[in-house]
Amino acid sequence: MPLSSANRAANCLAHEYASAFSRKLSLTRRSFLVSACGAASTLLAFNAANAAAGKTGGFFELSGESARDLQLARVQVGPAKDEFIFDVQGHFVDTPRGPKPATSGNPKGPEVFIKDVFMDSDTDVMVLSFVPSARDAEPVTIQAADAVRRIVEKLEGTHRLLLHGRVNPNQPGDLEGMDELKEKWGVSAWKTYTQYGPGGKGYFLSDDVGMRLSEKARALGVKNICVHKGLPFGRRSYEHSQCSDIGVVAKRFPDVNFLIYHSGFVTTVREQAYDDSGKRDGIDTLITSLIRNGIQPGSNVYAELGSTWRFLMRDPAQAAHALGKLIKYVGPDNVLWGTDSIWYGSPQDQIQAFRAFQISPALRDKHGYPEITRELRAKIFGLSAAKVYGLSPAEVKKYTRRDAISRERTAYLEKPEPHFSTYGPKTRRQFLHLLRWNV
Repeated sequence: MPLSSANRAANCLAHEYASAFSRKLSLTRRSFLVSACGAASTLLAFNAANAAAGKTGGFFELSGESARDLQLARVQVGPAKDEFIFDVQGHFVDTPRGPKPATSGNPKGPEVFIKDVFMDSDTDVMVLSFVPSARDAEPVTIQAADAVRRIVEKLEGTHRLLLHGRVNPNQPGDLEGMDELKEKWGVSAWKTYTQYGPGGKGYFLSDDVGMRLSEKARALGVKNICVHKGLPFGRRSYEHSQCSDIGVVAKRFPDVNFLIYHSGFVTTVREQAYDDSGKRDGIDTLITSLIRNGIQPGSNVYAELGSTWRFLMRDPAQAAHALGKLIKYVGPDNVLWGTDSIWYGSPQDQIQAFRAFQISPALRDKHGYPEITRELRAKIFGLSAAKVYGLSPAEVKKYTRRDAISRERTAYLEKPEPHFSTYGPKTRRQFLHLLRWNV
């Protein structure tokens, strides 16, 4: 997605801040940018550029001194005491053999995944998810995902990585394959894409075939269904990327959890205060579906932030409306942290930005949005997802504080080497090369 003029101005200002403040602290630019002061100064640059552009609905709540005071910066963008970060949407690229596309920073396997997620970010636990695919052409197979989990287990991180099972009930064999995904691979939830199907035709969870997915999940006792809504793949998939079916199935299956990945967010729809006419797309389609079916906040529907927050953190006014609406209408206990990493490299930038983000008092007063308190942020970061997945954060932290990943991270942080890369093609030529690559 192209950057706005305010984003470009913020980037320029962030570079100026890095040069000036690193000299004042007698640090190299890279050392400064890797530090908490670097993160704070970048967010402060975005505050200044956004305010100048009239984007005042949300902001990063930081002291100006945090750009020059390392201890203060660590308090404001660093982890809170006993913080628990459970990322419910992670991805992994199993690079096949043969020629690789000439793209900058192409992922090379489980080691890259572990470094990005567990070394270069404060993530404690992640769910490894899947992309839509035919059964005989999966870019990432359940076997490959399990191999990553086994590598993490060898690092004594058995509590750190959970798996989805990919199911598209509108293609032959997927419903039947759910038994094996549960029994052999121990999946913790099902991942489905209503936009995807044979011949490019999607489905709704409220269709007969979608109902069979919920019934099978209930029968198998794995009652978390994660459904991609929003971020359509193209015009043909747009209809099925909307959320009219969510309230219907939530009412029909009250004992099944429906985790709405991306929360219905669409990059081409500007997020504003909820429009109760039901005519606006994006996140409003989720809220409208819940209201029309009598689904109250705190129900069995959960809104997930993968890619949604990553896109919205560049525009604080949209971010304030999106988060404010989700917390208000879906519930303060029903908004889940997800990053869609490692598509974007390490999720640490998203984590640091969310730690500091605040909805403006003006929008809170006008629309009944909540203040993002430390307690609310803790719920979104991981406490709410832990309940959905049946984890005890206290037990997990007790284990992860002393596992091999924790020990390696402690040693690594003495001299961190983050790459700050976003994976994938950076030019048209690289993109066309990627398209020609037979994955």
